[in-house]
Amino acid sequence: MRFAIQINSSPNQSNSGYSAYRFINAAIAQGHEVFRVFFYHEGIYHAFKHNTPPDDELQLTACWSKLAISHRIDLLVCISAAQRRGLLYADEAERQGKQGNDLADGFRIGGLGQWLEALIEADRVIVFG
Repeated sequence: MRFAIQINSSPNQSNSGYSAYRFINAAIAQGHEVFRVFFYHEGIYHAFKHNTPPDDELQLTACWSKLAISHRIDLLVCISAAQRRGLLYADEAERQGKQGNDLADGFRIGGLGQWLEALIEADRVIVFG
């Protein structure tokens, strides 16, 4: 079965991102495919490269990056939500005359068009948060 996942809440706001992460790992372990995770609204905070939770807490952004690389999962961050919340990616930073790229490894910027494509291609869509 092919899954597309949407995450709407920040890693500090609720445990829904962690629940999504655990669900994805379980689905993969059972032979399912998760081909796209869409980070929307406050969910874009999962993609900040410089997230630094306390050492005794889960480093969820790093977990997402490893998951994307090891299982070839498309981690798509909504461009509009990112701009509203100050997440700068390389192209936007350059366009605005600023320096930096806040996007963690394994994440990429996209839009609702790519999310709509995922909705069409997926057998199941699950929204967390």
